[in-house]
Amino acid sequence: MDLDRHDFELDELMERIRTNDNRLIALQVPEGLKMQALEMMDTIETETSAQVVLAADPCYGACDLVHDKMQLMGVELVAHMGHSQMNIDSGMPTQFINVTYDGDPELSPVLPWLNQHRAMAQERMTQQSNTDGLSEEEAQERFMDAVGRMAPLTGTKLGLVGSIQHLHLLPEYHDRLEQAGFDVTIPIGGARLSFPGQVLGCNYSGDDPSIGHYLFLGSGDFHPIGLVLHTGKPLAMLDPYTGDAEEMSLQRIERILRQRFGLIMSVQEAQTFGILIGEKPGQMRRTLALRMKRMLAKHGKKGYLLALEHVGPELIDFYPVDAFVNTACPRIAIDDAVKYRKPLITPFEMEVALGEKKWELGYQFDEIP
Repeated sequence: MDLDRHDFELDELMERIRTNDNRLIALQVPEGLKMQALEMMDTIETETSAQVVLAADPCYGACDLVHDKMQLMGVELVAHMGHSQMNIDSGMPTQFINVTYDGDPELSPVLPWLNQHRAMAQERMTQQSNTDGLSEEEAQERFMDAVGRMAPLTGTKLGLVGSIQHLHLLPEYHDRLEQAGFDVTIPIGGARLSFPGQVLGCNYSGDDPSIGHYLFLGSGDFHPIGLVLHTGKPLAMLDPYTGDAEEMSLQRIERILRQRFGLIMSVQEAQTFGILIGEKPGQMRRTLALRMKRMLAKHGKKGYLLALEHVGPELIDFYPVDAFVNTACPRIAIDDAVKYRKPLITPFEMEVALGEKKWELGYQFDEIP
């Protein structure tokens, strides 16, 4: 990753600092950009009268905002770098700073994947299946099917999405893909998403039945894994940093689904559960946690509410419960499951284990709206 090709848009922030005569601000930076943080601090302190404190704890998204601790420190403004504003309030004055990357990769490496995935979507359109009359074994098999699990398709459009640093590329790539013969749409999501085509680790609300497959502009597999788990649709990836193209392997998604299946089966006889509530402003789902506690009680099981700002095995594994239900960041249960000695499941998975949800509905990704 060539950090010199990133545009850190600090001018508006520094103008706000000068206008309000801020004396102490906090800078919050995602993990991948922290090596640039000290340089940004130097720039801000040179160009304004403010002192800058780096919020050096891990930062994984706009849901992970600095709040009361910085107020106690006397911070007047938080500059949150590299994420877009969500429909949440941290209680602190916060300015979100755009970071863009000037990569412009060729389409040719990804076109074979897109053609293959369009053919898969067209085949799915002609072989729409229903769930009526499935045996328990057939329903469980459908649950672990990586593609075709969700609602029937009404179209085979290509959904064009990306991570926040590359969203400025989407209009140009929309036109290039149309010229290459694809029917392309840039999905518009719900209130948690600020821009067309944006996807988050916890929210893929732009999906609709007319989209048959996806192209993701970005690096890494964090967003692609969530998107395929949520939609059950094939996805290709084009990396603006390297120009490389690949697909999100359906075999990999099936491995994750088999793992989730095993965890659901393992908690069916569990009697005691720790219900995790995230203390971060964008992850706090108290109402959901309370509903999980009531549901467990309905089935003669015990739930204990555990509130944490950070979730890790060293913080929860020692509690004398049989399993944990996670209502904090949805990706903790998916991405970090192997780190925990006891089963860590999502609210949907608990509902399946209790018989409140049916296997044949397919896997449902835990999403924060």
